[in-house]
Amino acid sequence: MTIDIILDQIYEMPITSKEQLKKHISEIHFTKNHLLMQANCVEQNIYFIKKGVVRAFAPFVEQDITFWFGEEAATILSMKSYVEGKKGYENIELIENCELYELNIEVLRKLFQEDIHIANWGRRLAEKELLKIESRLISAKMKSAKERYDELMEISPSLIQRVPLKHIASYLSITQVSLSRIRKIK
Repeated sequence: MTIDIILDQIYEMPITSKEQLKKHISEIHFTKNHLLMQANCVEQNIYFIKKGVVRAFAPFVEQDITFWFGEEAATILSMKSYVEGKKGYENIELIENCELYELNIEVLRKLFQEDIHIANWGRRLAEKELLKIESRLISAKMKSAKERYDELMEISPSLIQRVPLKHIASYLSITQVSLSRIRKIK
């Protein structure tokens, strides 16, 4: 996935604005199981997935609770760090070896002040992330486990091959046994 496609999916900017933004984006690589972000830290960067899969989770006594997956073209960011410059609550772990694009948040804030198109891109990024969060919240509260599983498979069918089932079960707030039952119904 190219950075141009990823940026345009968020908000299409004039070429000069996009090129200015791209000057501050670098490509980085990390191996599977790398912890990209840690809870209770102010994150300095946002990332875009060129290749790979990641998960967001919160540690609990018995097991981690997975609450988000990201695949190619997804944005990885701590909203608290991005919006308020405060410590985030999420841990981001790489499930596969990943190729990422990295952008420093402070540099991005300066670009917001210099270019209205980049500022609008940043606003759209936050709006799209908010809609994703709202959708996950509504799904978690109003849909059955089977409906949540079906929705996940409709949106991201490759996850079932790429993500350990324990993480998918955690994401769906069910046990692995329940996940196996749901999958047998298909």
